[in-house]
Amino acid sequence: MNWERAILSDLILSETGAQEREKLRGKILSLVKNFVDAEITSEFRPGEDAIPVSGKVLGSDEIQYMVEAALDGWLTTGRFNASFESGLADFLNVKHLRTVNSGSSANLVAFSSLTSPKLGERAVVAGDEVITVAAGFPTTVNPILQNGAVPVFLDIELGTYNIQADEIENAITDKTKAIMLAHTLGNPFDLQTVVTICKKHNLWLVEDTCDALGSTYAGRPVGSFGDFGTLSFYPAHHITMGEGGAVFTNSSRLMKIAESFRDWGRDCYCPPGQDNTCSNRYEWTSKQLGGDLPDGYDHKYIYSHAGYNLKITDMQAACGLGQLGRLESFINLRRQNFSYLKKGLESLSEHVFLPTATPNSNPAWFGFAVTMTSSKPDARRRFISYLDHHKIDTRLLFGGNLIHQPYLAGRHYRIHKQLSATDQVLKNTFWVGLYPGLGNAQLDYVINCFYDYFSAL
Repeated sequence: MNWERAILSDLILSETGAQEREKLRGKILSLVKNFVDAEITSEFRPGEDAIPVSGKVLGSDEIQYMVEAALDGWLTTGRFNASFESGLADFLNVKHLRTVNSGSSANLVAFSSLTSPKLGERAVVAGDEVITVAAGFPTTVNPILQNGAVPVFLDIELGTYNIQADEIENAITDKTKAIMLAHTLGNPFDLQTVVTICKKHNLWLVEDTCDALGSTYAGRPVGSFGDFGTLSFYPAHHITMGEGGAVFTNSSRLMKIAESFRDWGRDCYCPPGQDNTCSNRYEWTSKQLGGDLPDGYDHKYIYSHAGYNLKITDMQAACGLGQLGRLESFINLRRQNFSYLKKGLESLSEHVFLPTATPNSNPAWFGFAVTMTSSKPDARRRFISYLDHHKIDTRLLFGGNLIHQPYLAGRHYRIHKQLSATDQVLKNTFWVGLYPGLGNAQLDYVINCFYDYFSAL
C-alpha cells in the first residue's frame, strides 16, 4: 500500500539522516583532537617564563568531551555528569557523590544538610558549636556562620598546618555538634584522633578535601572517613572543570538531604528531565512530609529545605570526565614535585621551615608551604617580592588567621586557648606550586632562587 511505502521511506530517510549526523560528529571530534594535539610547546626559559602556583592541564580527551556535550545540546546535568559522578565515586570508594557548582557550594551543601529537621535531635541548630581552625580558606568556615552556628577555632601545628588534634577534646562543650576541617594543602589531618572523638561524642564530621583529592590516610581516601566529604574542581585543583565541586557520603539518608539542598530545597529527587521517579508523584500527604499542603500536591513542587540551585552543566562534567582519566598521573606528579622540592631545599632549614606529611598519610600535595624563621616583621614580604620579581608566583596560606579578616568583625565565634601557630602562619607563611604543569626545570629554578636569596643575606 502507498501509506506503508511512505512510512518505510520516512524511516529510511530518518535512519540515513541519523547516520550522517553521527559521521559528522565523528569528523568534528577527530578535527578537535588534531587541533589540540598540534599545540606547540616550548622549553622553559629561566627568568623569562612565569612559574605559576597552579593551573589547568588539559588534553584532547577533555576538549573532545566538551565539544561532544555541546553537540548534544543538553545544557544542564546529563549523561556526562552521570558518568563523572559514578567514576569519581568509584575512585573515592564511596557510595554517593553529587556534583555542585563549586567547592564552596559543596561545603555549604554538606554543612547545611546537617541542619535538616529530618535529622531530629542531631540536627545542628543556631547557637550550636562547630570545631574548626582559623588557618585556612574562608569557605570551610563560612557555612557554619551562614547557618547560625558558632565556629570554635583551635590552633594548628606548623609543618603539617593542620589542627592540633590533641586539643580537640578539651574544646568540646555541651553545645558542640560537629567538626569541620580541611586537609591543608592536601595534607590529611589526624583522622584517627578526630574520628575517634567524633564517635565518642556523637559529633558530625565534614572533611573539606577540596585541596586533597587523591590523598590517603591509613590507605583510605580522605573524605571517606567523615559523614561528608567535599571537593573543588576550580582550575587550581587536582582536576578541573573550570568551576565545579562535589559533595559525597556513604549515607543514603544524608545524600538525599544534600540533593534537596542542591536542588532548590525540593523534596523530589527526580533527575533533570525526568518525572515521577518515586511512582507516587501525586499521592504524597502532609502527614508524610510535614507542612500544610493539600494532599496529593505535586511532589516536584514540595520543598522540605531552604535550598538553592547549585547544579553544573553537562559540558563542565564532560571536562571533568576527561580529567578523571588522568587523575592518577596528576597525583603522582604532585607527589614527585613535592619530594623534589623538599630535597632541594632541605639544607635551608636555618631560614625556612619546610612542610611535613601527617603520620600515617600519603598526601596528594596541593602546594608546598614555607614558613620564614626570621623574626623580622617584613621577612616574608621581602622574600615573596623577590620571588615575584623573578617570575615565581606565590600564595599566602589563604586567610592566614581568619579572626583578623574584615568579614569576621562583629561575628560570633569562640577561640580555644591561643592561636599562636595560626598567627605565625598569618605573618610568615606562604606556598609555591607543585601542580603537574611544572617539571624539574622549573623546580630547579625555584630552588636556585631560594639559595640565591638567602646566600645574599
